[in-house]
Amino acid sequence: MPPRLTSFSDETRIALDHLGERAAHLLSPSIRLGVTGLSRAGKTVFISSLVHNLLNGGRLPLFEALQSGRIGSVQLEPQPDDAVPRFQYEDHIRALVRDRLWPDSTRAISELRLVIQYRSASGWNRLFSSGRLAIDIVDYPGEWLLDLPLLGQDFETFSRNTLDLAASGIRRKLGADWLALLQEIDPDAPADEGTARRLAERFTAYLRACKTDERSLSTLPPGRFLMPGDLDGSPALTFSPLTPAPDGKSPRGSLRAMMERRYESYKSVVVKPFFREHFARLDRQIVLIDALQAINRGPEAVQDLERALADVLACFRPGQSSFLSSLLGRRIDKVLVAATKADHLHHESHDRLQAITRRLVDGAITRIGMAGAGIEVLALASVRATREASVKQNGHALPVVVGTPMAGETIAGEHFDGTRKTAVFPGDLPEAIEPLFRAGPDTPREALADLNIVRFRPPDLDHGQGELTLSLPHIRLDRALEFLLGDRLA
Repeated sequence: MPPRLTSFSDETRIALDHLGERAAHLLSPSIRLGVTGLSRAGKTVFISSLVHNLLNGGRLPLFEALQSGRIGSVQLEPQPDDAVPRFQYEDHIRALVRDRLWPDSTRAISELRLVIQYRSASGWNRLFSSGRLAIDIVDYPGEWLLDLPLLGQDFETFSRNTLDLAASGIRRKLGADWLALLQEIDPDAPADEGTARRLAERFTAYLRACKTDERSLSTLPPGRFLMPGDLDGSPALTFSPLTPAPDGKSPRGSLRAMMERRYESYKSVVVKPFFREHFARLDRQIVLIDALQAINRGPEAVQDLERALADVLACFRPGQSSFLSSLLGRRIDKVLVAATKADHLHHESHDRLQAITRRLVDGAITRIGMAGAGIEVLALASVRATREASVKQNGHALPVVVGTPMAGETIAGEHFDGTRKTAVFPGDLPEAIEPLFRAGPDTPREALADLNIVRFRPPDLDHGQGELTLSLPHIRLDRALEFLLGDRLA
């Protein structure tokens, strides 16, 4: 069973909020769709492309309500939460279409309301449905999601889990300075602000080193250490795990007691408000992952991604609500885990990428001992930056992808300036999946993935005068829409 994340008082407050929202929903049907992702997965691009394709009649053949002509109109409306920043959709589309630049990554929470006017496929439903569905898209950093399991951990458990992980694999080297300082200090000595700050700084440096593209590790709580915002330098972000006390006690006035108090403050000031005000109000969720980057970094990065997904899925508790629980508290009934950047591979490897994603999710589900009902996986590209082609090599046709590499990319010793297209053989994902997860020193290299991951610019669209009304090319965005929204438009 996943740990309990909330107290009785928290759940009472959430239930009262839900009752009010449920009453409003009867008059104006709505659904709150959470969009998050682990590092480098492309949350902003996903939301921008989803909204853009719906607003501008994009090619979405597997989105049944649109394909059958039952959607009458789609438009943006003011969001219901005035205290939450608006997702700057128009700015992101200009960056993608006009400037051919990828938008900046998500650093905080934002929201956008999309309203669909539709005709139900059922005559019975048309008697009771208003034919209007408001979709509130809530965008938030994946690092915030990975903090939620901390609500079920005391400081000693958090310290033990973090130190055990830091002692494994490449993390031991990345955290060497922090671990060395831990060995030097006495946690039960009197609290000292300078020592606390040095520990927090080295712990943060360790987390940042794990997150770099060269390592691509995913399990990195506490998330706000990597994006502190206006809490930078506050006591709530100036703590570190410590070696667990043999007797489980923290002497009054000690460094250990200080760290424990600040850890609890972090949960109260940072994690609980996010859970109560945003996460607990979600109806459905998509989690985007950059599985290709992890695969290319090797089994340790893949295993770490599986561990992060286990932490993520334990928070969702997906499944159908009973009538009573639907009144007293939401339950996310559908979760989509999507591996992005499928356009970096030839379509012959798309099924393998999806199979690897399924294996990641199944492993995460097994790890936390929960059912997989309501969880689906997909390989997609929110914006397709390449096209497929073939080139002759040694008398054989070689499948390639063609696109414009980002300025500064180097391919086979050739440097690109961001204006010239090229064909790239991306490599193949292996047919056998398990070696990607459990490879050892004797595993042959051909059993692992050897991918040529290139950063491409967004596609060059012939937009003429209507640069913001084009539909962005994608891969399987329609399947994602059908899973997440199709039943609500039936």
